[in-house]
Amino acid sequence: MAIPKYVGTETEFGIQVVGPTDVNPVLASSLVVGAYRSATDDVRWDHTDEHPLRDARGYAEPDAHEPPSDDELGLANTVLTNGARFYVDHAHPEYSSPECSNARDAVIWDKAGERILEDAAARAAVTLPAGSRVLIHKNNTDGKGAAYGYHENYLVPRGIPFPRLVRELTPFFVTRLLYVGAGRVGNEFALDDVPFQLSQRADFFEVEVGLETTLKRPIINTRDEPHADPERYRRLHVINGDANLCEVATFLKVGTTMLVLDMIEDDALPPPPVLREPVADFHRVSHDLTCRVALRTDDGDTVTPLAVQWHYLEAAKRYCKDRDLDPVTADVLSRWEAVLTTAEEDPRRLAGTVDWATKLELLEGYRDRHGLAWGDAKLAMVDLQYHDVRRDKGLYNRLVARGKVDRLVAESEVQAAITSPPEDTRAYFRGTCLAKFRSHIVAAGWDSLIFDTGRDALQRVPMMDPGRGTKAHVGDLLDRVTTPAELLDALTG
Repeated sequence: MAIPKYVGTETEFGIQVVGPTDVNPVLASSLVVGAYRSATDDVRWDHTDEHPLRDARGYAEPDAHEPPSDDELGLANTVLTNGARFYVDHAHPEYSSPECSNARDAVIWDKAGERILEDAAARAAVTLPAGSRVLIHKNNTDGKGAAYGYHENYLVPRGIPFPRLVRELTPFFVTRLLYVGAGRVGNEFALDDVPFQLSQRADFFEVEVGLETTLKRPIINTRDEPHADPERYRRLHVINGDANLCEVATFLKVGTTMLVLDMIEDDALPPPPVLREPVADFHRVSHDLTCRVALRTDDGDTVTPLAVQWHYLEAAKRYCKDRDLDPVTADVLSRWEAVLTTAEEDPRRLAGTVDWATKLELLEGYRDRHGLAWGDAKLAMVDLQYHDVRRDKGLYNRLVARGKVDRLVAESEVQAAITSPPEDTRAYFRGTCLAKFRSHIVAAGWDSLIFDTGRDALQRVPMMDPGRGTKAHVGDLLDRVTTPAELLDALTG
């Protein structure tokens, strides 16, 4: 049986300061993150066990030196009581969600990140000259040739050969754009016949497999940095998806991928079609709003994106047929089939369910009312405003308020997730310790906490298994102890 899967997401948000003072994106990002942390917050991020240049194909770039800390780089950073990390990555504020055990929780803590950025931007604006606004967008491109990322991270068994993951995941990733795409006006290739496309990120991908994340972006990323027991786990670092606002899109993006990984692990996935030109096909799929573009396969045949997705869905239905499914997995299967069925009839009817179709309906309504051509700058502005995280200004959020978009989770769950961690992963231990003993925590990472209890030496608590440190595992202990010294004595018993 496949091991339990854990997932976390990383979102780089677009940022802009509007007002009397010119503020560059790095400084603006630092203001946003800094506004959300307290002046006395000294918890740093522990980079000790991070090795971003280790390659899953067996290569190892020299990265033995200790990486510079966020303080040394002058970048703001904080670790949140919900188990997430909130920091400056290059020129963007980034929210890295806590580890989640299922797709529904991934939606909740991903959506909590939007609320955190909305709040942090409002706090940052107060520190700027009167009339300044800090605008945050959950999107993936500035429309001027630059892209920024949304990454998914899944823990898979080390024993699965990486070439097999490449072979069996590539067609899935290339074609899942029909529900993952966030929609975009225009393209990177100056193509007149592509005024709107499914994905914001697809045009920026250049190779099939590789280690890079900002240049020569690959469909399959090879970073081998599990943030867990490296003998047991490999982290599948997925960089090819868009940042979604529609909850169903996020739910399917994560839930279908977890199911496909389970099938690969259990040898239950029939060989998918082998695409002859996967990178070019990634672009083709994004540029085709019918979801029926012909993709050439190695056997000389052709296949449509919909047909490829049906291949994976039918395999998943067979795989799950005689299993006692949890409600979340059952819902993933049901919604996956519903989306493909609707796309077979008319992909544009996915408006209100997935982002690209929701945005397209909004844009076409605006075009019709104002008689605009696709190249009009006003449409690019509408595109951007769709992603504004402010609930009273963002066009997506205004559609939500009008009941035009499907929601999967209650706002009360999202609000709780702003400060509280998932209870069934190690994020519970990290977040609860930060809430209870923050002044005694020197550094935090995904796989450890470092405490200063006043004794001679700092003490590191490793968290190498994402399924331990849950509320069921340590909840009573954390409720009972009153000092970090008591906690560490109990843990080392």
